[in-house]
Amino acid sequence: MSDLLAIGASGVKAYGKALAVVGDNIANAQTEGYIRRSVRLEEAPAAGEVVLSRNSIRPGGVTAAGVTRELDQWLVDDARTASGEAARQSTRLGWISVTERALDNGGESLSGNVTAIFTTADQLSASPNDIALRQQFLSNVDATASAFRRTAEALNSAANGIATEAQSAVDQLNTDLTAISRVNDGIRRARAGSSNEATLLDERDRLIGSVATATDIQVSYDARGAAIVRTKAGDALVDGSTVATVTASMTANGTLSFGIAPATLLQPGSGTLAGLGDAAAHISTQRAALDTLASQLSTTLNTAHQSGVDANGNPGAALLNFNGSAASMNAAALLATEVATANAAGSNGNILAFNSARSSSGIEQNITAMITQQAQIATATRAQEAAASSRRDGAFAARDAIGAVDLDQEAAELMRFQQAYEAAARTIQVARETMQTMLNIF
Repeated sequence: MSDLLAIGASGVKAYGKALAVVGDNIANAQTEGYIRRSVRLEEAPAAGEVVLSRNSIRPGGVTAAGVTRELDQWLVDDARTASGEAARQSTRLGWISVTERALDNGGESLSGNVTAIFTTADQLSASPNDIALRQQFLSNVDATASAFRRTAEALNSAANGIATEAQSAVDQLNTDLTAISRVNDGIRRARAGSSNEATLLDERDRLIGSVATATDIQVSYDARGAAIVRTKAGDALVDGSTVATVTASMTANGTLSFGIAPATLLQPGSGTLAGLGDAAAHISTQRAALDTLASQLSTTLNTAHQSGVDANGNPGAALLNFNGSAASMNAAALLATEVATANAAGSNGNILAFNSARSSSGIEQNITAMITQQAQIATATRAQEAAASSRRDGAFAARDAIGAVDLDQEAAELMRFQQAYEAAARTIQVARETMQTMLNIF
């Protein structure tokens, strides 16, 4: 009789635990990072048994041996890797699109205004004394300088935006690393197989996923499940009580540099940090190319203009002031009479020679080539981002096929454990009624 009561009591306890776990699954079906759990049920030996062989065990009910998380570690790691690469390409695409807009908006002005300078010069060659044309020529030079400044300012703004985002990403990464260390402490103290341990393991995996979205990592686990996180190069980020501090800085040429304090270089191969590094390098290249174009234009126009004389018979002055940066290029303050159209060959001799600089310098073609190259890079990056996103979505789907909560499955489990719970409760009731009947005999 005592065995019957013990069997019923063990069933009520074990199936009650199972129902609680199913309830947690249903309640957290939409919770990010939650992994489906199940209770591991095992046969309990009869009370007082000394287990020397399997045959000596009499039925003793059921026991909840622990809570198990339903996951495939390989699929989890694969999803983490795919997420890091998708984050890299998405971040890179975002800033390359910003660069494309900066060059599209300013680039059209660059190309159009440079073309307008030479078009007006051609008109001046036919009417060198036309004051309106002279003024239009100077206005086109000023508009071109303004277009270079606007484009440079847009690229500089993008570079500053990348630096700000990089610092925010590094701050979040450091916060996640500290949180992993604290969760590790909780995991080591948690009772093995408990719901609390499962919750901590879910949080551990969520934080590791966040870190992997920032930079590529390698992860291992100790005997209790506490995470040891290292960079791909093997430098410790979280290892026992050691928690690294990641830093970000922008170099003089506009590229990003990452490190682990105090002086270890970090070179992200994937994740948001890698994407920001790629974008910063690209914008740095485009800024240098813009400065080169500005230098070429200044040299071409100034050399051609200074070869002639103006309406007052004075040598032609520089049309553009350039000190090495497109961001500070500006048009010289000249009067219409100071446009140097003449030379020894006649009143329009210099402006005729001016137009020859158009083909010899190739400045218009170089501007077009820069804008075209940017468009090609943006197109290629969009294709890479689409492929990486598709790869990530597939990896997530494979992972969630095992670890995600299926409400239909949970409904079936709920019904199954409810029936088992009721059966265990009925066992106790039968034992009580039987005992009462036996007592009533006396």
